[in-house]
Amino acid sequence: MMANLNVQIPTLKLNDGTAIPLIGYGTGTAWYKSDGGSGIDRQLVDATKIALKLGYYHLDGAEVYNTEPELGLAIKESKVPREKLFVTTKVITNIKDIPNAIDTSLKKLQLDYVDLYLIHSPFFASSDSELQSAWAAMEKVKADGKARSIGVSNYLLPHLEATMKTATTTPSINQIEYHPYLQHGGPEGPLLSYMRKHNIANSAYAPLTAVTKAKPGPLDALYADLAKKYYVSEGEIALRWCVEQDVVAITTSGKEERLSDYLRAMSFKMTPKEVNGISQVGEEKHFRGFWQAKFDANDRS
Repeated sequence: MMANLNVQIPTLKLNDGTAIPLIGYGTGTAWYKSDGGSGIDRQLVDATKIALKLGYYHLDGAEVYNTEPELGLAIKESKVPREKLFVTTKVITNIKDIPNAIDTSLKKLQLDYVDLYLIHSPFFASSDSELQSAWAAMEKVKADGKARSIGVSNYLLPHLEATMKTATTTPSINQIEYHPYLQHGGPEGPLLSYMRKHNIANSAYAPLTAVTKAKPGPLDALYADLAKKYYVSEGEIALRWCVEQDVVAITTSGKEERLSDYLRAMSFKMTPKEVNGISQVGEEKHFRGFWQAKFDANDRS
């Protein structure tokens, strides 16, 4: 039975005044196309249109996923007014030529601007100056009106510090793998406290990791208890844990029922004790689902 909720996804105000919906529909991992020339994936177009119909107006794409044409088509076919949408894309493949990269992305998306443009990862850079010149190019994208907000993804503290040394515009967001088994030292740890100090929002990709690929784990029983208490699924508990912390969660599914159910994460509130309980138990396990090659097995940064 589908949750028939007329739920509006709440927004978070970024440091530049832009409002971003706290849940975004991702077109990455599950939909990733290794070959951009392989034609339109109608399944993704239709899934994105379902997401839009349900009220997921925040769409998260990237140059490297090769799914921008699908995103653009879904937006066009859904006829949702542009001002209602929040569209994110990211640059990495053509990081050496950001002006051209944004133009190519906008053409594929069939849009005049994106709401958020991110540097997809810092690992292209072998020096601080490379990070700084890439950020200067991002600032120009914003100045030219091709992105309303600009930010970064997968940045660790040294990458943010290097970027901020020469930045005239502070990144509005850092999109990172974030879930109870990868909390980057927690709210008082170096990364998240630096982000808070500079008003850089946290956006989580893979927020459902603890209830999906990191199972079994120490949180299994707690998630099950909370799901029972609130009459929701464990996935919704995982999303709510992000929302309660003002963390923008990016998730995806090709199933209408599941996407509809995820909206229930907006219809209840956990107690601060429950939110902290998930965080504390989460620290008992370490699991990194992405970029493992860049980190030591026990590196929780």
